[in-house]
Amino acid sequence: MWMALSLLLALSAGALSQDKLNMCMDAKHHKVEPGPEGQLYSQCTPWRDNACCTANTTEEAHEDNSYLYNFNWDHCGIMTDKCKQHFIQDTCFYECSPHLGPWIQPVDQSWRKERIIDVPLCKEDCQTWWEDCKDDFTCKTNWHKGWDWSSDMNHCPADAMCRNWTSVFPTPQSMCEQIWSNSYLYTTYTKASGRCMQLWFNGTNPNKKVAEYYLNSAPKHQSVASVMILFLAFASFSVIM
Repeated sequence: MWMALSLLLALSAGALSQDKLNMCMDAKHHKVEPGPEGQLYSQCTPWRDNACCTANTTEEAHEDNSYLYNFNWDHCGIMTDKCKQHFIQDTCFYECSPHLGPWIQPVDQSWRKERIIDVPLCKEDCQTWWEDCKDDFTCKTNWHKGWDWSSDMNHCPADAMCRNWTSVFPTPQSMCEQIWSNSYLYTTYTKASGRCMQLWFNGTNPNKKVAEYYLNSAPKHQSVASVMILFLAFASFSVIM
């Protein structure tokens, strides 16, 4: 009996792992399931073969103060183009990537039911992002919360001064980990390692193999679904016995 239950649990865990390799989070603009989107716009085009975003979402991702979140990049003066390019790529990664399953967690927020936490980013991505923004200005370390939204667009709160980027984020690690409330995890892995997620890429999406590595190597916890399957199976066997 227990051998049958173990096999059932293993099969269910394998199915759940495969789902996590190709899924979309339950968030404001995400599709229900990933799929081809041949018309993805500009910086979001790398995901066109398999995406959780629509073409309209990617076009808006390139607009200042777009309808996606009404977020004002220029809250401390005009953001430089080289800095803004990274935030557009970051938005494309968040909206479009179908391989974030290992890091998706439930959240109780009005605009989304799931979010990502501690996605391991490649060292080069964090460093280049920080270098290209170091001459810009901002007033907050965590851009997810604490803004003044009284005009339907984010502005610095009254008690927050605009400061040089490197004063707010002294290192690439502090920026990558703090700016979106630990959505990302700074790593010392390089893109060639296969152990970190790339915010942007050319050609075949390298992030699926990275997600697969973490699903197979990271400590596994039984999901609620697996526990329910085990319980129901046990109950059925008990009745038979």
